Amino acid sequence: MNLGRHTISATSPVHILDARFDPDCQIFTTSTPAGFAVYRTYPLELIRKRELSGGTLAAIVPLHTSNLLFLLGGGRSPIYPPNKVIFWDDDLGSEVAELEFRERVRGLACRRGWLAVALRRRVVVFQIAEQVTRYGEWDTCDNPKGLLAMATGASATLLAIAGRQLGHVQLVHLPPCAPPPPKGPPPSSTPRKPPPPPTKHPVSIIAAHTTALTTLSLPPSGRLLATTSSRGTLVRVWDALTGKLMREFRRGTDKAEIYGVAFRPDERELCVWSDKGTVHVFTLVTSGASNRQSTFSPLTPFLPLPKYFESEWSYAQYRIPTQSAHISISASSRRPAADVPDEERCVVGWIAATPENASDRETEKEYQLVALTYTGGWYRLSLPSHSNASISTSASSGATPLPLSSSPPRPASMARPRTSSASSVVGRDKGKEREREKEGKESRDCVLQEFRRFGRWDGWG
Repeated sequence: MNLGRHTISATSPVHILDARFDPDCQIFTTSTPAGFAVYRTYPLELIRKRELSGGTLAAIVPLHTSNLLFLLGGGRSPIYPPNKVIFWDDDLGSEVAELEFRERVRGLACRRGWLAVALRRRVVVFQIAEQVTRYGEWDTCDNPKGLLAMATGASATLLAIAGRQLGHVQLVHLPPCAPPPPKGPPPSSTPRKPPPPPTKHPVSIIAAHTTALTTLSLPPSGRLLATTSSRGTLVRVWDALTGKLMREFRRGTDKAEIYGVAFRPDERELCVWSDKGTVHVFTLVTSGASNRQSTFSPLTPFLPLPKYFESEWSYAQYRIPTQSAHISISASSRRPAADVPDEERCVVGWIAATPENASDRETEKEYQLVALTYTGGWYRLSLPSHSNASISTSASSGATPLPLSSSPPRPASMARPRTSSASSVVGRDKGKEREREKEGKESRDCVLQEFRRFGRWDGWG
């Protein structure tokens, strides 16, 4: 029997309604039809679960690793009205406040002391202290997905929201983010002063795409911005201060729904995941791994080749295994169609983990990926060995990405240029086929280091 894709999952999958990391990927929250839970990301550990009766949740947004969670009702039977944001104190196990709007809440983003709420055509920002105060409001274009992103690093100011025109991004600068509270005894040395805020922010609008936006992503510092559109083929990285396009990456050639983009904390790489069930990893710097490029790319200044041949492709990827091959026909026939979880849907975050081959004396860690599927799968993935993902304490917090105009390394053997600049469609199709074959041979897969399940305990699922 041909099962197609490799499968490692259990037979009766958990139905995850929502899963998301906190801004630092230290914890993640998950919602099922029975309630919600909070987990430690790595090593995977259940911190707390809350069984809810009377309805379901559409989202649980953690405020870093604090006891405060923001809840949104949703699903077939919402436990809260969809026009309310519920403040939940997880230490008390109860609601402590709520925000009510005249329409459905579409999205949330938060950082220490701040909450941004996306509605259909506007974004409202609140300051959270002893009291919740309204800070400001900005109009957007039609934003049914509630797209917005907030920089969460110390002294960061950026809030990215949809612009008033289709495909545009509006950049809003809030007061600087406070540093995280110190852990353990106070340091003996004087703490470093935060960098002074910029005197001006010259760019407030970025015309990112000509079609509707599907994701907005920021690193903790807020110095970069990643955008994707409804076409689902390209990921664009922008300088958030100048509005300059820094890099453009190609996820694939066919249309897809991109679910998210996540920057590595040191801004040296980013990962992209979509409804194709594949996680792609791109590098943003010159050292270490390099993104794949067409062997015809050096010819693009001289020949009118399609833009496809200029593209940068991921240097590493991972295919999320499917569960459908292990689900019995009788079990699937009894399950209502609306309750079948989306096997391709996932959310991905970066963690600092100890390499598998490290000795006890080694303390150096490396960046790895954790993917959470909506069928209850927890995947810890290491990058290819040449990716230069180790964490150095002496390294700076960020790295300057390559500008878009930087020339790729010239291949040792270049394909013979064509004599005529007016290439036929057949010739281009053959070139694309060769590129696809080459990509398949040179692709570097992430390594699955650990697989575990979450979302089912005490009869849940």
